[in-house]
Amino acid sequence: MTSPVLLIACGALARELVTLQRHNDWPHLKIQCLPAELHNTPARIPGAVAETIERYRDAYRHVFVAYADCGTGGALDTMLDKYGVERLPGAHCYEFLSGASIFRELSDAEPGTFFLTDFLVRHFERLVRTGLGLDRNPELMPQYFGNYKRVVYLAQTRSVELSARAREYAEILGLDYAEHHIGLAPLDRALREQVVQWPN
Repeated sequence: MTSPVLLIACGALARELVTLQRHNDWPHLKIQCLPAELHNTPARIPGAVAETIERYRDAYRHVFVAYADCGTGGALDTMLDKYGVERLPGAHCYEFLSGASIFRELSDAEPGTFFLTDFLVRHFERLVRTGLGLDRNPELMPQYFGNYKRVVYLAQTRSVELSARAREYAEILGLDYAEHHIGLAPLDRALREQVVQWPN
C-alpha cells in the first residue's frame, strides 16, 4: 500500500493540494478530487463524498475530506459522522483558504461579499456565468447577486492576469472590488493539523 491516506477533495482545490503535497513531501497521501461543479448544487456534495468513501475506504487506512460545509446545511457532517471521517474546518472553503480570522474580518466588514479564488477566476465563465445560466438568462443576475455588495479575490498566487480578470468579473457583476493575497499558508496550516494523525 503506497498511499495509506485518502484525501477526498473538491476539484477547486486540486492545484493547491498537489502543490502542498509536493512541497511537504507527503507521498503517503492519495488525492481524489470530485467535480468543482458540485458547488452549484451543494445538496449533491454529501452523496458524492459518501459514494467515494464507499468506493475506496477498504483500500486505505485513513480517509480525510478536504471540504468545508460548502452550503450543505450540516448534511455533509451528518454523513461523515456515520463513517467516522473528519473534514477541514469551516462553513466555506474560503474560511480555510484565508484562515478563520481573516475570513471573519472580511465577512464582518461586509456580509454581502462574493469571494473569488484563483480557481474561480480561471473558471468563472464555466462555473458562474454558464453554470448558473447567466449566459442564457442574464435577467437572473439580480436574483443571484442582488444581495452582494462587493467581490473579494482571495489570491493564492501573485498574477497580474488573474487580478485583472477578477476585477473584470466584479465589474460584470456590478460589485465593488477588493483583493487579498493569502498564498497557501492558511490551507497548509489546516492540513498540517491533520497530518500528524495520518499514518506514513
